[in-house]
Amino acid sequence: MHVLLSIALAMAGGLVLSRVVKLLKLPNVTGYLIAGLIVGPCCLNLVNQTNLGYIKIISTVALGFIAFSIGGEFKLEHLKKLGKSIVTITFCQALFAVAFVMLGLFALKFAFPDQIDTPMILLLGAIATATAPAATLMVVKQYRARGIVTDTLLPVVALDDAIGLMVFSICVALAKVFAVGEQLTFMSTVVTPLLEIALSLVVGAALGALLALCMRFFRSRANRLCLMIVAVLAGVGLSEMNWPMGLSLSSLLTCMMTGAVFANMRKDSLQILDGTENWTPPLYMLFFVISGAELDLKVIPLIGIAGVAYIVFRSMGKYLGAFTGAAMVKADKNVRNYLGLTLLPQAGVAIGMAQVVANTPEFAAQSSQIVTIVLCATLVYELVGPLITKIALVKSGEIEKTPKRAKKAKSSQTACTAVVTPETSTAATAQADTAELSDSNETEK
Repeated sequence: MHVLLSIALAMAGGLVLSRVVKLLKLPNVTGYLIAGLIVGPCCLNLVNQTNLGYIKIISTVALGFIAFSIGGEFKLEHLKKLGKSIVTITFCQALFAVAFVMLGLFALKFAFPDQIDTPMILLLGAIATATAPAATLMVVKQYRARGIVTDTLLPVVALDDAIGLMVFSICVALAKVFAVGEQLTFMSTVVTPLLEIALSLVVGAALGALLALCMRFFRSRANRLCLMIVAVLAGVGLSEMNWPMGLSLSSLLTCMMTGAVFANMRKDSLQILDGTENWTPPLYMLFFVISGAELDLKVIPLIGIAGVAYIVFRSMGKYLGAFTGAAMVKADKNVRNYLGLTLLPQAGVAIGMAQVVANTPEFAAQSSQIVTIVLCATLVYELVGPLITKIALVKSGEIEKTPKRAKKAKSSQTACTAVVTPETSTAATAQADTAELSDSNETEK
């Protein structure tokens, strides 16, 4: 089958399944993943392994835009307004998730040495940091939740993915050392990873500054959109190059830094960045459908223990991390008790990280298991996450349980759709098919 026909079938499947999951009140990303599974090699094989190889570039470019959009939210003036309490809570819940997953999997490694190795532990620990705000925001909008927990939740999920990308870049560099069996030296475990991260940040900063400068000479929305596409493609392309000393850049970190520098150099950055929403929804939808198509059902029995452990330990880390961070800053009791429950959903950025692993030759032995674990975990989190979030907000008193409010929430449901961006949070949009596509702009931000 021609690759273009495969792409058309993938998009059609994504659109149809997004309608189906809407009837079940589930996020669109769940429908996209299921659509990919159905049209992929494991089921109908309409998108076969050969065509998946050809259209991998779509995933690579989509990841670049996901990271770029996350960086665009990373404005210094915004961080100053958040205050130390939000930053402390965000760091705690992210680092606790890393620690719990790594320690839990490390303990299981002794019992199941054939299923779990050190690179897998490092990579899954880093992926555990990512949080998908779309499902959470859908609940907040649908039930008009208001209060201290909601006010704390929104900035935390906005900052979380930026921290996650930095942690992921560090863990990828370390995991490569163990994956290729190099001798552990100070150079390989410390200097090389730091050089790769620093170089990624420098290249990204240079692209962001150049993009901001070029915006002065191009005023039309079309030209500015073209400039942003050029910057993201350049960031991804430079990251895929072979650099001296065997260094390799992180495309996620490079593009995130490009977006961050651009956002801080342009006061009108948010208005300019909004221009990407006109054409990225189909790109993100294809990204999730392709990710679903790569789900290998044959691997599921082999990763059962590791997959369950990942979900359990990540959930524990997120909850206890948020609880500890809130206690450290003496936050309200409701924030301590319920914030962690609202941080469980995971999708866009986590899937993006898994795709980076799949596209890295050094992780060929672990990539299939990691991608399967992350995709299965995403389906679980997207199914139960919104329900747990609703329960937490009800318990904290931020969702009224009166019939009148419930009726209002129900009537507003069709007008409220969450935008999926690589785990970037945005407001819900109203009606029309174009709005439904923007739901995929997650990139869970």
